[in-house]
Amino acid sequence: MLRRTFLVGGLTASGGFLLGIPAVKALTGEDAGNGAGEAGGKIGFFVEINPDNTVTIGVAQPEIGQGVRTSMPMLVAEELDVDWASVSVRQMPLGIVKTADGFTWKYGGQGAGGSTAVTGNWEFLREVGATARQMLISVAAARWGVEPGACRTESGEVICDALGKRFRYSDLATQAAKLPVPEQKPSFKEPSDYRIIGKPTGVVDIRDIVTGKTRFGIDTEVSGMRYAVIQRSPYLDGTVKSFNDSKTRKVPGVVDVFKIDGPGPDEPYLILASGVAVVATSTWAAMQGRKALEIEWDKGPHQQESTESFWRQAEKLLADTGQVVRNDGDLDAALKQASKVVTARYEVPFVNHAPMEPQNCFVHVEKDKARVIAPTQSPSGASRAVAAVTGLPREHIEVEMTRVGGGFGRRLTNDYVAEAAMISQRIGAAVKLQWSREDDVKHDFYRPSGLHEMKAGLDASGKVTGWTQRLASAGKYYRRPNVAPEEQYAAELYIDDFPAQIVENLRIEWFEVQSGMPRGSWRAPAHTANAFVVQSFIDEIAHASGQDPLQLRLELYGENRDLEYGQHGGPVFNPWRLSRLLKHVAERIDYKARRPGRKGVGVASHFTFGGYAAHAVELEVDDEGSLNINRIVAAVDCGIAVNPLGVEAQLEGGTIDGLSTALNLEITVEEGQVVQSNFHNYRVARMAQMPAVLETHILPFGDKPTGMGEMGLPSLAPALTNAIYNACGVRIRKLPVRDQLKQALA
Repeated sequence: MLRRTFLVGGLTASGGFLLGIPAVKALTGEDAGNGAGEAGGKIGFFVEINPDNTVTIGVAQPEIGQGVRTSMPMLVAEELDVDWASVSVRQMPLGIVKTADGFTWKYGGQGAGGSTAVTGNWEFLREVGATARQMLISVAAARWGVEPGACRTESGEVICDALGKRFRYSDLATQAAKLPVPEQKPSFKEPSDYRIIGKPTGVVDIRDIVTGKTRFGIDTEVSGMRYAVIQRSPYLDGTVKSFNDSKTRKVPGVVDVFKIDGPGPDEPYLILASGVAVVATSTWAAMQGRKALEIEWDKGPHQQESTESFWRQAEKLLADTGQVVRNDGDLDAALKQASKVVTARYEVPFVNHAPMEPQNCFVHVEKDKARVIAPTQSPSGASRAVAAVTGLPREHIEVEMTRVGGGFGRRLTNDYVAEAAMISQRIGAAVKLQWSREDDVKHDFYRPSGLHEMKAGLDASGKVTGWTQRLASAGKYYRRPNVAPEEQYAAELYIDDFPAQIVENLRIEWFEVQSGMPRGSWRAPAHTANAFVVQSFIDEIAHASGQDPLQLRLELYGENRDLEYGQHGGPVFNPWRLSRLLKHVAERIDYKARRPGRKGVGVASHFTFGGYAAHAVELEVDDEGSLNINRIVAAVDCGIAVNPLGVEAQLEGGTIDGLSTALNLEITVEEGQVVQSNFHNYRVARMAQMPAVLETHILPFGDKPTGMGEMGLPSLAPALTNAIYNACGVRIRKLPVRDQLKQALA
């Protein structure tokens, strides 16, 4: 869309100034004039200046705990030049508009995934604020009879120093709302003039969160709605052979029971599994009714699958030749000529997302429209899911986003929204579908599992001359439509990751393991696995060749330069930026100090989706193999830190998440069923496993930000296992760590 049709100004009902997205008529080619308040007032906005000189800023992205409800309005407020204390924030619903060419965004792209929110809106949201400021200056200058260049702004006021006069923004709002949006893009502030960007800023709705006022999806209550749960097949791709609901219908409050058909084997997922839905007048009644169900299951095509059979299959595949997805130089010759060859295999398991808030969704399907209230990372995906179920046009499906009680990639998939739509359409009423913790653990789009085989050749001086990574895994793109077979590897191996373009002879190879396990995005997707593998292997190379692991990394990363990077987070990767982080964490943790007994330090670093992070872990292992983590130092380079307080929070959270996962978490399968069911056998980390000290550091670089939701996780696991080896000589090549130390030291 042209800039002029993307931003328009207008009046609010109370006479304030509104700057944002035009009415539907403008997007469809009809004349909307300058009145952004048209279309019944249901028009998305980014800036609203109120008569009392306060400012309301709209947020289009879902808030899943990554802090966008704070950081993104900060971008607008900075260029608008208002005091942060005068700003309030409003969540905007999904905005899509049907045009002759299909659907387009009404408020710009909306979604939370891949750490893209701040990066993708860095220019646009600052332009929104700067445009509004430019229009307000124009009005003030005209009133004073001076050139706009004679005016400046500060704290929500336009000031003319030569005249000694000033106007509050609210004094100018009515006239500014009548101006056409300037054709020319406004100029931005110099970073040295920032008063909001780069300043530690508390979460805008923290008081509501801690006092219980914040509404999550699970809190949705609409008069007259029904409540539903589903008993899903415990077998991968299993189906309902028959069921007896006579006892269920006797449970007080139960109003309906019926079968839900899931996808057939190898069909794309709209919902995850077949099952039986129970609808009642309360969630409790629905759950009690579900307990009384008697269901006979067809166990489906994967009833023989197990974790053991998965690893056997992976090992068998690695004995053959797979799909070579990168092949630089002459690896075979390099390995043949090498003075030393180092090999190792690493296992990474399936893991569950385990969000604090289990899946839930409110849907009301009516004859010609539908309303959705959902905790989702992909509101557009929710719209598509309801349209697929109901056949309703997407422009007639309203999607409202609540704050999300944990996403980590799970809520990029809207299967729970589709389920709720199926139930609402069937009963002809509004319904809230609720998952239990057991539902969430046993029915997920799990992080893919894989067996990595690594091999490196070294010359007489210890320089790495050849490198290969061979991965047998169950890929994330399983059953995803429109992904060609030859592209399935792309979600498992990022072929431009380190050491691409650094080690001259490099081969990357992928093998597809057949599995009925649903798979999907899990925080920092393939980086969580590959960082563990690659950064562990660097340590193994160093120890095998008598080199220092930190120094080997610094030599491999090399000087300050940009390398081409074609995957998400590109277009460039600068390995030197990892070096500066490694040096920092190593100095902070006193890497070179001698540590007595079974104490050790490990380091690791990784590039994730445009951001750079490093960890150093100091720990101690006792004689029985118990682990005590004394200290973790984490550092991140995310370009400009828009909100340093938010960056610190994400780095801390990613570190703790990475530690919990590396120590404890694994999803296993027996006879085609997921074994784990709740936190008693899927043990997220307890306080006793946390480090005594966790410190975080931000090392800014450049003049643009990257995201932070995923960067702080990948390098923790290898730093941990490298520290374990340095403490007691036990090399952890299989995650999670769990009781491996006790077994090794027994």
